[in-house]
Formats: sequence, structure tokens, C-alpha cells
Amino acid sequence: MFLKFRLYGFLKNLRFFDPFLLLYFRESGLSFLSIGALYSVRAITVNVLEIPTGLIADTYGRRRSLIAAFACYLGSFALLFALRQFTAFALSMVLFGIGEAFRSGTHKALILEHLRQQGRQDEKVAYYGRTRAASQLGSAVSALIAAGLVFGTGGYRVVFLASVAPYVLGLLLILTYPPRLDARDPSLTGGHKAAQRLKSSARIWLAMFRRMSLNLAMINSATFSALFSSVKDYLQPLLQSQAIALPFLFAFSETQRVALLIGAMYASLYGCTSLAASLAGTVEARSRSISSAANGTFAVGALVLVAAGISAWLQWYALAAVAFVALYVIHNVRRPLMVGYLAGLIPHQAMASGLSAESQAKSLLVAGFAPLVGWLADRLGIGPAILVAGAAALVLLPLLRVGSQRPSIPVS
Repeated sequence: MFLKFRLYGFLKNLRFFDPFLLLYFRESGLSFLSIGALYSVRAITVNVLEIPTGLIADTYGRRRSLIAAFACYLGSFALLFALRQFTAFALSMVLFGIGEAFRSGTHKALILEHLRQQGRQDEKVAYYGRTRAASQLGSAVSALIAAGLVFGTGGYRVVFLASVAPYVLGLLLILTYPPRLDARDPSLTGGHKAAQRLKSSARIWLAMFRRMSLNLAMINSATFSALFSSVKDYLQPLLQSQAIALPFLFAFSETQRVALLIGAMYASLYGCTSLAASLAGTVEARSRSISSAANGTFAVGALVLVAAGISAWLQWYALAAVAFVALYVIHNVRRPLMVGYLAGLIPHQAMASGLSAESQAKSLLVAGFAPLVGWLADRLGIGPAILVAGAAALVLLPLLRVGSQRPSIPVS
């Protein structure tokens, strides 16, 4: 299963549009505020559906939920390729959001269930970190392929069509996962007991939130991830500014120059994040506790975000790019740590819906952060907008510090 989990992550991250999505929207005539609104549409869709889809995954099968997710992604790619109006973009974001809602937390729950069945729960941070490393490697390969596609065609649209192939392969891979990973209660089988299965999942899910330590951990994880998601794509216009100014690339068109620089930058960036994710277990082992590692990465990430904002504001674009790379690295060390921390607080029967609740909190925050950052970028510039995001993270840090992990709540 380890190889299948890694292959899933690799294929899932062959999103050839990722390094160019913001630029594609800008080329289509959208303002930063409009782009932020699209990200908000996606986040709100995820937010509305996150918990219901998590409950569906825990109740009716996590593999089926992943299949539904990939089908929605494919529909989103088709819309982004075929149409270039804001309304079509918004609809594609809704489809993408539905896919995210079905996927988020679900595959992690499959991994954690596999470890539970194997009696290897103590390996969850290192094991998930290594599977995430394969995802980031997929992103690195994706950036290179995407750069080649944009360079060869002179436009960004082709990357959406190209993304269809790996997602079809990913869907076929999910069909090979064993049914035991769904972890459904064997006493509640058959269509006539669907209501009982859903009631059982909902009861376990509601019981989780009687615990303040779990709520705080979810908000801590969601806040950092939301800030990262709201600012990470602003690396693209910074690199675009650099690409246009590079004299040794004048033989190529502006789009080709951007493709070369962004492809090289994102491939290097995701190579670093792949290594970072694989080292999450080492970071945990060398920290006093998983909670101290979580708090430390939040603090360092906030400071790096401030540095990125100041550098972009002063037009030190090379330094800003380095800060963005550092931010990506910290996020990919921190994410396995937080999944491991949360997995120690969530009962295994509700793992998909529990992790979906954390993802829902992130989506809700992105729905607010992304338009605000876009509005600030339109009016003050990208640098000040990122600086405000970093300052907000520093202000929130003392309020969101997590404590020592305790065992997951018992399920009766």
C-alpha cells in the first residue's frame, strides 16, 4: 500500500495548471480582487460540503468518495480549458471545490486506517511525510512538464487539458485500493441500514468537539494553511516580473520567458518541499514534542511571510522568491506534523470527517483571507498585502499555541 499511496500523491499533484493559474486568470482580464473572489468561491464550496462529504466517506466508503472527487476535478479542468468568462471560472471553482470536499481528509484517513490495522500508529508522521514527499515530487515534475507545454504552445490553456490524463490514472488507481480501508462498522451493512450508519458516524463526529484541545489544534492548523493558500500564488507575478526583465531570454516571447523561469523555479521549489515532507518524522523526533514542533513551525512561517512581504514591497524579487521557497518548505514540514497531531486526537472511525472538519475551517478562513489579500494587492501592491498576512499570523500565534497531545477520545 505504501507504493500505491505514494503513486496516488504523485498523480494527484500533476496539476499542470498550478504554477500558471493566477497568470491565466490575469491574462483573461481579471483583477486580483476577482481572482481572490474565485478562490473564495472554491473555499466556500469546500466549506459548505466539507463535513457532509466527510460523513459520507466514513459512512459509505472512503474509496467511493475519492472517485467522486476525481470526477469533479475532471469536470473543472474541462470548463477551465473550454471557456474564459468569469461565470465559467466560478462554476469550475465550484466543481473543484466539490472535488476538494470529497478528497480532503479522505485519503489521509485511508493511510491512517492502514497504519492502525497494521499496528503502526506511532509511525504516522514519518509515514505520511514520506507519502507527501511523493506528492511534492509530482508537483516538481508537473512544473517542468507544464513549463514545456506553455513554452511550446505559447499559451496557458493547454495545461488544463493535459491535467486530465494523470487524474484519469489516479481514478483507476483508487479502484485498486482494498475495501478494508473503508473501516465501516461491519454490523451496519446493507442499504436498509444506511440511516443507522450515518447516525453512528454523526454521533462519533459530534463527540470529538467536546474537547477544546482538538478544537484549538484544528484552528491552529487551519489558520496557517489558510494564510499559506491565500498568498502562495503571488509568487507567480513576482517571477513574471523577473522573467520579463532577464536580458538573456529576449530571444523568446514574454509567455515563453515566463514559462522557462516559472518552470525552473517551481520544479526546484517542489524538489525542496519533497525533501522537507520526507524529513517531517526527523523534525518530530528531534523536537521536545510534536506540539513544540507545531508551534515552532507556525512562528517561523509567520516570520518568513513577513520577510517575503517586505522583500516584495522593496522590489527585492530574488529575496522574495527565496522567502516563498522557505514558506513552502515550512508548510510541507508542518503539514505531516499537524496530521499526526490531529490523528492522535480523532477516533479512527471518524478520521475522514474529523480531518474534513479541519479542512473546512481552513476553507472558511481562505474564503475571508483570499479576497482581502487580493483587495490589498490591487490597492497597495503585492508586497504590502503579503506583509499584512504575515503580521496577522504573528498576532494570532500566542492565541493558537497547542499543548501536549493527549490520547484520542474514546468511542462508545
